[in-house]
Amino acid sequence: MKRTLALATVLLASGFGVRASGPGITGDYVEVRTAEVYTGGCILGSEGETGGREAILAWRVSHGALNGVSLDGLSVVAVVAGDRNLGTHELGGAAPTVVKSVVMVDERAQPAQQQALLAMAKGLAPELVTDVVELKPVAIAFKKDNESFTVSAGAASLDVARKVEHSPACGAMQWYQPLARTDENEIGLTRSQAWSGQGLGAQWKQLDRKSSFFGTFSY
Repeated sequence: MKRTLALATVLLASGFGVRASGPGITGDYVEVRTAEVYTGGCILGSEGETGGREAILAWRVSHGALNGVSLDGLSVVAVVAGDRNLGTHELGGAAPTVVKSVVMVDERAQPAQQQALLAMAKGLAPELVTDVVELKPVAIAFKKDNESFTVSAGAASLDVARKVEHSPACGAMQWYQPLARTDENEIGLTRSQAWSGQGLGAQWKQLDRKSSFFGTFSY
């Protein structure tokens, strides 16, 4: 017993052993896709091949730091486009082989914060935020209230209603999970989403679709 206690004392004194974790990063998350996540089988099938290849992912940090770089109050938005539906591999289909992304970081962020925001986005959505064709600082307005999430970031925008009736009529059900890691999430109604930028080989605008998730994240 004495030897065990002595060894534990040495390990703690030398910096090894269990360490208390820091506060990490916490915040809000919202995503929209070009295919519905809550729908019936017929719509799912019709969108499986041609839809759902694009998405907009947005994070706003409430509090936290990465490698000593504070990210309090800053936002990052990733617009992604793949060569296949981004989610059908969850259902046994083929996963995209190519996914490109444009990442927009809060224009208030300093260079070190911009890189930290990019690293966070890559860590939370590692299958999508990989081939970054452009990293650009823009003015980002990320708003959340009891009714909706709204995000505006350069050529990307989204408006997601939080209160949605998910009726099982016509066999409707949830088919997918969020594209990024979340702590809590719910399905939202995408009242609008749009991407008019360059670099991804695709642009889109959609209205009134159950194609979104919103919730919280930690990193």
